[in-house]
Amino acid sequence: MASTTGATTPTATLHRFHSAVNSGDRDTIARAIDEFVAPDVLFHAPVPMGATGAEALKQVWDVLLRAFPDIQVTVEETVAEGDRVVSRNTVTGTHRGEYQGLPPTGRPVSYSEIFIFRFAGGQIAEIRGVVDVLAQLRQLGAVPS
Repeated sequence: MASTTGATTPTATLHRFHSAVNSGDRDTIARAIDEFVAPDVLFHAPVPMGATGAEALKQVWDVLLRAFPDIQVTVEETVAEGDRVVSRNTVTGTHRGEYQGLPPTGRPVSYSEIFIFRFAGGQIAEIRGVVDVLAQLRQLGAVPS
């Protein structure tokens, strides 16, 4: 078995990133994005933003933390192959701030997401995500069940 001393695998990097986002601290998350995500990351996800690259990812987390200050991402499983890691997650939180035009409801949410991360040079270079926004909006009462 080859030694990985001094090297971090993409899966380990992703787990460190998830630990940072679960801190709930904007500064910790911003530092993690600066460390683990390439500045020009290609970000393909269902959250439209005016920014690009790592700045878009920071904006996504700002929006999520304002809406769900107790947000937690639980990694259910990861699959790694080559320069890619797929992460299937469950996201939970309580709706305490404006989100998608909805005033705070105080309702808990729990929804699934799957992300594919491509790594280059030890950083996340591309992100593709599928988030169950319909389940999220149903739980918030914005869409009928």
